[in-house]
Amino acid sequence: RKKAKKSVETYKIYIFKVLKQVHPDIGISSKAMSIMNSFINDIFEKLAQEAARLARYNKKPTITSREIQTSVRLVLPGELAKHAVSEGTKAVTKFTSN
Repeated sequence: RKKAKKSVETYKIYIFKVLKQVHPDIGISSKAMSIMNSFINDIFEKLAQEAARLARYNKKPTITSREIQTSVRLVLPGELAKHAVSEGTKAVTKFTSN
């Protein structure tokens, strides 16, 4: 029996959209895109592991936005964490208001 292949998420469309917002005149090679995609997958994996660790530590069965926010503060450095937290809070607020 073949082992089920773990699906790897791709963020290429979103990376491209953000690039065009920031630098409309600049393109990206497929190699650079692949590196960016791996980078995002890596960051998300680190955040998920940290959030799971926090939930386990606090004997909580569920990972909530609080665990995600705390893991962002622990995993990302200084200013980047601040921006990520504010963008995340904005996204959660927008999501819950719908």
